[in-house]
Amino acid sequence: MFMLNNKPLPIDTPFEVDGIQYPANWLRLTSTAEKVAIGITEVADPESYDDRFYWGIDNPKQLEDLTVTPEEGEPYTQKGLKSQWIAQVKDTAGKLLSQTDWMVIRKAERDVSIPDAVIAKRAAIVAEANRLETAIQACADVPALIAVVGSQNWGE
Repeated sequence: MFMLNNKPLPIDTPFEVDGIQYPANWLRLTSTAEKVAIGITEVADPESYDDRFYWGIDNPKQLEDLTVTPEEGEPYTQKGLKSQWIAQVKDTAGKLLSQTDWMVIRKAERDVSIPDAVIAKRAAIVAEANRLETAIQACADVPALIAVVGSQNWGE
């Protein structure tokens, strides 16, 4: 990452230094000496983290639900990662099942058979949702949750 006056300088973006306009490709085409001559330095990119699970490097989000009691007002539950991911699993399963819900309704209303492949697919979706929910509940820390979330297999 390039820095100019302690601010990041994006690549492929035109910029100005001391009234001189530099084109978007200038950083790619010039030598280190030319960059240093106008005050541009190169530093290592900041370490990245998955913001679905972490607030920052080595700063995981809260795993469990937490009851918060403000000085004024009613207590409320602050949802932890487990609850958020279980809700996501249920949402995904619901969306996948909704694609064939009409067949279930047709069966209930008019006794029209549901194809075996659809029955098997719906059973697999429910089984995967149950497996994920159980595995998420069993997670002791954020790395374990990341492993479970990464193991999702909806069979699509």
